Amino acid sequence: MKLTIVIPAFNEEEAIGSAIERCLAAREGIIAASPVTAVEIIVVSDGSTDATASVAREHEGVSVIVFERNRGYGAAIKAGFAAGTGELVGFLDADGTCDPVFFGPLCDALFDKNAAVALGSRMGQGSRMPLIRRIGNTIYALILSVLSNRVVTDSASGMRVIRRDALGALYPLPDGLHFTPAMSARVLMDDRLAIVELPMSYEERIGESKLHVLRDGVRFLRTIFEMTLMWRPAKLFVVAAIGLFLTTVALGLHPIETWLRTGALREDSIYRLLFCCLLAALGMLFLSTGVVAENVHRLVDDRLPVRTFAWTMINRAYSLNGVVVAGLLTLPATALLIGPGVWTRLTDGYVDLHWSRVVLAGLIGFCAVQMLVAVLMANILRFHAARRHRSSAEQITASATVRRRSASVTQPDPTAPATLIAVD
Repeated sequence: MKLTIVIPAFNEEEAIGSAIERCLAAREGIIAASPVTAVEIIVVSDGSTDATASVAREHEGVSVIVFERNRGYGAAIKAGFAAGTGELVGFLDADGTCDPVFFGPLCDALFDKNAAVALGSRMGQGSRMPLIRRIGNTIYALILSVLSNRVVTDSASGMRVIRRDALGALYPLPDGLHFTPAMSARVLMDDRLAIVELPMSYEERIGESKLHVLRDGVRFLRTIFEMTLMWRPAKLFVVAAIGLFLTTVALGLHPIETWLRTGALREDSIYRLLFCCLLAALGMLFLSTGVVAENVHRLVDDRLPVRTFAWTMINRAYSLNGVVVAGLLTLPATALLIGPGVWTRLTDGYVDLHWSRVVLAGLIGFCAVQMLVAVLMANILRFHAARRHRSSAEQITASATVRRRSASVTQPDPTAPATLIAVD
C-alpha cells in the first residue's frame, strides 16, 4: 500500500528543502509504523515567485508540480492528490511545523479505527502554536463540535492522511486556506464518514506565515457554517429557532408576570410584546424551514435518517397528526382570546377587546398556518424520498438476481457427465 505525501508550498524557499529532506528520511519510519509499504512525495509550488520550485527539483525521488500563478492552498493539495498514485493521500505544510514521521501513527490509526480521515491535532501541551491562533482554533473546534454532535479539537490541522476512495465523498472542497476546516466540517457532518485525531508536536514555522488571523479567521467561520448548512441544514435552523424562542420567553416574562399579578397590561408593554411576537414568528419560520431543508437533503442525498431524540420529536410534530394536535390546541386558545370581541361585534355592533389579545391570537394563527404549509411540503418530500429509496432497493435486488442466474447458467455442474463432440 502506497502513501502519497503532498507538500503545498508558496514562497517557501527557506523551508522547503528541509521539509523534503525530513520526508525522505521519514519514509522507513512510516513504513515500519504502519501498513504502508511505499511512500511517494509530491511538492506543489503554488505560483511561487522565489526559488521554491528550484530547491524542490534538486532532490531526487521527489515529483514537483509548478503552478504559473497562485491558485490557493487547497488547489495545490488537490492537484497533488490527483497526480499521486497512493491508496492513501496525505499532506503537511512546508513550513517545518510538523514532523513527517508522524504520518506512520496517522496511517496506523486510519486503519485501526476504519476512518476516512486521520489528522494530527496541534492543540496538545507540547504545541508551540501562537496564542492567538490557539484561541481561534479552540473556538472553531468548539463551534464545529456543537454543530456536528461529534468532538474535534483541531479543525484546521495542516497534517492529515485520507483514504483515496473517500475523496469522492469529501469533494468539492475549496481552493484556499479554508480547505482544512471545510474538510473537517464535511467529515463531521456525515455519520457515514469517520475521523480520528492524534495529538502531535507542533513547532514554530520557518519564514513568514501566509495566514491572516482576522481575514482567514472570518473565512474559516463562514466555511464551517456553510458546510453545516449544506450537509446538516436542520441543525443551524433549529438552533436559531431555539435561540429565538428562548429570547421571546425572556423578554415576555415581565409582561406576563404583570398580567398575572394585576389582571391587566400596561400600555407601554406594546412595544415589547410586538417584538416578542416578531421573534416568535421568526422562530417558527426557522423551525419550519429546518424541517423542509432536512427533508430536501435526505431526498437528494438518499441517506438513512439520523435517529436523534430531538429530530424524532420535531419530525413527529411536523406530521399530519402533529397538525391535528396543534389545531386542537390553537383553536380553543384563539377562541378564548378573541371570542368575546367577536361576540360583542356580532350582537352589539362594537368591539371591546384589549389589543394584546388580538396580537397574540394573530401570532398563534400565523404559526399554525405556517406549520401546516411546512408539513404539507415535508410530506411531499418524504413521499418522493421513500419512493426513490424503494426504487433503488428494487434495482439492487434485481441486479443481484440477474447475477445469480447468470452465474448458475455459466458455471458447469461438476457432477454432470462429460459430453463428447465428434469432430470430422
